[in-house]
Amino acid sequence: MPPWATGKCRGDERWLPDAAAAPEARAVNAPRSAANIDALLAMQGIEEDPVERRRRSVQRGKGALDVLDDLKIGLLSGSFDASTVSRLRDAAANLKSTSGDPGLDAVLSEIELRVEVELAKAGQF
Repeated sequence: MPPWATGKCRGDERWLPDAAAAPEARAVNAPRSAANIDALLAMQGIEEDPVERRRRSVQRGKGALDVLDDLKIGLLSGSFDASTVSRLRDAAANLKSTSGDPGLDAVLSEIELRVEVELAKAGQF
């Protein structure tokens, strides 16, 4: 029992837990997607070139469409792969950030909705 719990601790003493009794530290997982990095940069207030942000958003949208095509081909050919669902989850996470272009953001939102529907069908959303 710690000294503070027994009432035998003087007011000027500081009680620290025994290091041997402390739980082990766990490794922190690295961010899984570029969207996480974009969010961190946005929180830090680092200004980003609008053209570069739009270019990256277009790439993320194309990547999500490619994964949706892979899913369609896999389902039609009967060779559905679980890694495709993982790629869909990553694509959905990547589509969360905005491009700064309202038209492009609307298209990316539609792509994101389609990805989420397919994830829900697969029971992974």
